[in-house]
Amino acid sequence: MPRQPNSHLLRRGRYSEPGRAYLVTAVVHQRRPLFRDFYLGRLLVAELKRAHDAGQVNSLAWVIMPDHFHWLFELNDTTLPDVMRQTKSRSTLSINRKRCTQERFWQRGYHDRAVRTEEDLRKVARYIVANPLRAELVEHLGDYPLWDAAWL
Repeated sequence: MPRQPNSHLLRRGRYSEPGRAYLVTAVVHQRRPLFRDFYLGRLLVAELKRAHDAGQVNSLAWVIMPDHFHWLFELNDTTLPDVMRQTKSRSTLSINRKRCTQERFWQRGYHDRAVRTEEDLRKVARYIVANPLRAELVEHLGDYPLWDAAWL
Protein backbone atom coordinates (compact mmCIF):
# COMPACT_ATOMS: atom_id res chain seq x y z
CA MET A 1 0.00 0.00 0.00
CA PRO A 2 1.53 3.36 -0.97
CA ARG A 3 2.39 5.81 1.77
CA GLN A 4 0.31 8.92 2.16
CA PRO A 5 2.27 11.99 0.99
CA ASN A 6 3.78 13.79 3.96
CA SER A 7 2.29 11.33 6.47
CA HIS A 8 5.66 11.22 8.22
CA LEU A 9 5.24 14.91 9.02
CA LEU A 10 2.24 14.08 11.22
CA ARG A 11 4.63 12.54 13.76
CA ARG A 12 7.23 15.31 13.77
CA GLY A 13 7.24 17.18 17.07
CA ARG A 14 4.54 15.03 18.64
CA TYR A 15 4.63 15.28 22.42
CA SER A 16 2.37 13.64 25.00
CA GLU A 17 1.66 15.72 28.07
CA PRO A 18 -0.52 14.18 30.80
CA GLY A 19 -3.34 16.54 31.76
CA ARG A 20 -3.23 18.32 28.40
CA ALA A 21 -6.30 18.44 26.16
CA TYR A 22 -5.84 17.15 22.61
CA LEU A 23 -8.00 17.30 19.52
CA VAL A 24 -7.28 14.30 17.29
CA THR A 25 -8.59 13.36 13.86
CA ALA A 26 -8.24 10.00 12.14
CA VAL A 27 -9.37 9.29 8.58
CA VAL A 28 -10.60 6.13 6.88
CA HIS A 29 -8.36 4.90 4.03
CA GLN A 30 -9.36 6.50 0.74
CA ARG A 31 -12.01 8.38 2.74
CA ARG A 32 -14.48 5.53 2.32
CA PRO A 33 -17.69 6.45 4.18
CA LEU A 34 -17.78 3.35 6.42
CA PHE A 35 -19.49 5.17 9.24
CA ARG A 36 -22.59 5.92 7.25
CA ASP A 37 -23.47 2.55 8.73
CA PHE A 38 -24.68 3.52 12.20
CA TYR A 39 -23.70 0.16 13.72
CA LEU A 40 -20.10 0.44 12.49
CA GLY A 41 -20.00 3.93 13.97
CA ARG A 42 -21.22 2.57 17.31
CA LEU A 43 -18.36 0.03 17.29
CA LEU A 44 -15.92 2.93 17.01
CA VAL A 45 -17.77 4.78 19.79
CA ALA A 46 -17.30 1.71 21.99
CA GLU A 47 -13.52 2.01 21.52
CA LEU A 48 -13.52 5.71 22.41
CA LYS A 49 -15.51 4.82 25.52
CA ARG A 50 -13.10 1.98 26.33
CA ALA A 51 -10.15 4.41 26.37
CA HIS A 52 -12.13 6.70 28.68
CA ASP A 53 -13.28 3.89 30.99
CA ALA A 54 -9.74 2.46 31.18
CA GLY A 55 -8.51 5.83 32.44
CA GLN A 56 -6.28 6.55 29.45
CA VAL A 57 -8.21 9.72 28.63
CA ASN A 58 -10.95 11.93 29.94
CA SER A 59 -13.15 12.10 26.86
CA LEU A 60 -14.69 15.56 26.42
CA ALA A 61 -16.32 15.50 22.97
CA TRP A 62 -16.33 13.45 19.78
CA VAL A 63 -18.08 13.12 16.46
CA ILE A 64 -17.95 10.19 14.05
CA MET A 65 -18.28 11.46 10.49
CA PRO A 66 -18.86 9.10 7.55
CA ASP A 67 -15.14 8.85 6.73
CA HIS A 68 -13.28 10.16 9.80
CA PHE A 69 -13.62 11.08 13.45
CA HIS A 70 -12.72 14.00 15.69
CA TRP A 71 -12.07 13.41 19.39
CA LEU A 72 -11.34 15.94 22.13
CA PHE A 73 -9.89 14.50 25.31
CA GLU A 74 -7.58 15.18 28.21
CA LEU A 75 -4.67 12.76 28.22
CA ASN A 76 -4.04 10.86 31.46
CA ASP A 77 -0.94 8.81 32.33
CA THR A 78 -0.30 7.34 28.88
CA THR A 79 0.95 8.60 25.55
CA LEU A 80 -0.97 9.98 22.63
CA PRO A 81 0.47 7.38 20.22
CA ASP A 82 -0.57 4.56 22.58
CA VAL A 83 -4.15 5.83 22.83
CA MET A 84 -4.48 6.23 19.08
CA ARG A 85 -2.76 2.93 18.22
CA GLN A 86 -5.02 1.00 20.58
CA THR A 87 -8.19 2.80 19.52
CA LYS A 88 -7.52 2.32 15.81
CA SER A 89 -6.38 -1.28 16.28
CA ARG A 90 -9.33 -2.35 18.42
CA SER A 91 -11.85 -0.58 16.22
CA THR A 92 -10.33 -2.27 13.17
CA LEU A 93 -10.73 -5.69 14.81
CA SER A 94 -14.33 -5.15 15.91
CA ILE A 95 -15.43 -3.54 12.64
CA ASN A 96 -13.71 -6.20 10.52
CA ARG A 97 -15.40 -8.88 12.64
CA LYS A 98 -18.80 -7.26 12.02
CA ARG A 99 -18.13 -6.90 8.27
CA CYS A 100 -16.53 -10.36 7.93
CA THR A 101 -13.40 -8.80 6.43
CA GLN A 102 -9.72 -8.60 7.29
CA GLU A 103 -8.65 -5.26 5.95
CA ARG A 104 -6.79 -2.29 7.33
CA PHE A 105 -9.15 0.60 6.88
CA TRP A 106 -7.56 3.54 8.74
CA GLN A 107 -5.15 5.82 6.95
CA ARG A 108 -1.72 5.76 8.55
CA GLY A 109 -1.15 8.31 11.25
CA TYR A 110 -3.57 10.87 12.59
CA HIS A 111 -3.68 14.59 13.08
CA ASP A 112 -3.40 15.96 16.60
CA ARG A 113 -3.41 19.40 18.12
CA ALA A 114 -2.66 20.20 21.74
CA VAL A 115 -5.32 22.58 22.98
CA ARG A 116 -3.74 25.62 24.65
CA THR A 117 -4.70 26.18 28.27
CA GLU A 118 -6.22 29.57 27.47
CA GLU A 119 -8.59 28.10 24.88
CA ASP A 120 -12.15 27.46 25.89
CA LEU A 121 -12.65 23.67 25.74
CA ARG A 122 -16.41 24.12 25.34
CA LYS A 123 -15.84 26.24 22.24
CA VAL A 124 -13.58 23.55 20.76
CA ALA A 125 -16.19 20.90 21.65
CA ARG A 126 -18.99 22.92 19.98
CA TYR A 127 -16.85 23.20 16.84
CA ILE A 128 -16.30 19.42 16.83
CA VAL A 129 -19.91 18.38 17.30
CA ALA A 130 -21.13 20.92 14.71
CA ASN A 131 -19.26 19.05 11.94
CA PRO A 132 -22.39 17.21 10.71
CA LEU A 133 -24.15 20.58 10.34
CA ARG A 134 -21.27 22.13 8.38
CA ALA A 135 -21.09 19.01 6.18
CA GLU A 136 -24.87 19.35 5.60
CA LEU A 137 -25.51 15.79 6.78
CA VAL A 138 -28.38 17.05 8.95
CA GLU A 139 -30.24 20.30 9.55
CA HIS A 140 -30.32 19.93 13.35
CA LEU A 141 -27.54 18.48 15.45
CA GLY A 142 -30.02 16.38 17.41
CA ASP A 143 -30.77 14.50 14.20
CA TYR A 144 -27.18 13.19 13.98
CA PRO A 145 -26.63 10.10 16.14
CA LEU A 146 -22.84 9.79 16.34
CA TRP A 147 -21.61 12.54 18.65
CA ASP A 148 -21.35 13.37 22.32
CA ALA A 149 -19.93 16.03 24.62
CA ALA A 150 -19.27 16.12 28.35
CA TRP A 151 -21.29 19.34 28.72
CA LEU A 152 -24.72 17.91 27.88
